[in-house]
Amino acid sequence: MATIAFILLCHKDPDAIIQQARQLTAVGDCIAIHFDARAPRKSYDRIRAALAGNPNVTFAKRRLKCGWGEWSLVDATLSAVEAAVEAFPRATHFYMVSGDCLAIKSAAYAHAFLDRNDRDYIESFDFFDSDWIKTGFKQERLIYRHWFNERTQKRRFYWSFWTQRRLGLTRKVPDDLQIMIGSQWWCLRRQTIEMILDFARQRRDVMRFFRTTWIPDETFFQTLVRHLVPGKEIEARTLTFLMFTDYGMPVTFYNDHFDLLLNQDALFARKISPEATDLKARLGRLYASDRSDFQISNEGRNLFRFLTGRGRIGRRFADRFWETESTLGRERELLIIACKKWHVAKRLLAAIEHHTNIPAVAYLFNEEDTVMPDLGGIQASLGKRTRHRRALMRMLFDYYESDRMIICLDTSNIDLMQDFFSDRSTTRLLEIQCEFTEDYLIGHAKRVGLAGDQTPLDAINQILPTIKQDVTFESDRIRDANFSHLYRIRERATPIENAPALASFLSVSDEVAKTLAETPYLFVD
Repeated sequence: MATIAFILLCHKDPDAIIQQARQLTAVGDCIAIHFDARAPRKSYDRIRAALAGNPNVTFAKRRLKCGWGEWSLVDATLSAVEAAVEAFPRATHFYMVSGDCLAIKSAAYAHAFLDRNDRDYIESFDFFDSDWIKTGFKQERLIYRHWFNERTQKRRFYWSFWTQRRLGLTRKVPDDLQIMIGSQWWCLRRQTIEMILDFARQRRDVMRFFRTTWIPDETFFQTLVRHLVPGKEIEARTLTFLMFTDYGMPVTFYNDHFDLLLNQDALFARKISPEATDLKARLGRLYASDRSDFQISNEGRNLFRFLTGRGRIGRRFADRFWETESTLGRERELLIIACKKWHVAKRLLAAIEHHTNIPAVAYLFNEEDTVMPDLGGIQASLGKRTRHRRALMRMLFDYYESDRMIICLDTSNIDLMQDFFSDRSTTRLLEIQCEFTEDYLIGHAKRVGLAGDQTPLDAINQILPTIKQDVTFESDRIRDANFSHLYRIRERATPIENAPALASFLSVSDEVAKTLAETPYLFVD
């Protein structure tokens, strides 16, 4: 009878990980866990302590700092797979899951399904001929070397890419490989996993190639399985049910999706909302049951396309998602830095990104050219961003797969601050109070169109008191709004005086806060 060794990659919510591991191993299956090294050590220790007495749980020998699109995700997967192969000699199948995945069938049904079907389940379509990649880079993922993370080191990522492109520094795909692409959520037989590990040890040239490809978790296993296993033993689909919106974001499942999920031709589903506690409990009980009478209608994707398509053809019977998804999410935390001097906020933001693992976007509601990911067009203009502000922020949280995020706002954006503070999520605001020289105010007048290069100095001097008063008024409005979780740092204050506000705002240690407060040239114009 089939025994599954689950390969779990996760980075947050230790209580949910502990519960997931206990549910999956309660029926005799096994699990190997890789907990991201970017996550707090105390969370990892908590998971290990809670599962220490469970013989069906093991951990990857190496904790790696993982980043979306990086080789580190494949490396972490291989580390967990190696641990599982060594710890669980009876495991017949290895199933890749995340912390957002839950079973939508019983263990008895899953084991019987795998016993009946002696094959590997992995999406693997021809990289160049298929239309699996809808937008963005295609061959560029392979023929150029990618050393930097596109999300956290965007400028370096694109500088490296354009430099290689201008100089013609392309490379060949290994001659004996047909590159394949597909979802990272696979279920592979033991003999296939062992062949992949042997191949990885022997073919260092292939490992070097994939190590600098972009988003290798969508190509590495997919390519190697096709290279090593006869095609008749592969079914090019995932056993994990997942859907994507028009904006490329995963569809999230909630408490009222129980019946829909059970009807899908899959064993697991991704991704389950952290707030769907009832759904999680019901699915946990289901996996431990002996139920086998599942009616597979497989209508999920068609139903989703039908309902979302009604709005586009002018026959909308329900609100679009940005009208109904009116909250960022109760479990999320939005950190806002408000500062009139944009360069000061950006310097602090860069320092925060360097010393913490919090995703950040600068003045996305103020600067048209703010560097942002492609979210299907909703980010294309300031007007769209502002109109659909909460939908935009939800998509950014999903894109970065984080429950915390930092943005910068101009101090004049009091309406945006009030809107975000009225959300069910937790919102924190850090106001940076700067000193304004006459030269800076003149430059500000020119940037906002109140003056030009040819405006007489006498005319500029007449409007300077008004501009300065407006800046002061904006700060007073922030103070009078009575925002909870409002913190301030001041240009006139010393780093020692500013550090406590930074520590409370970011929930970081006093040492990190002091380092941030001492950011070189923070307030220099």
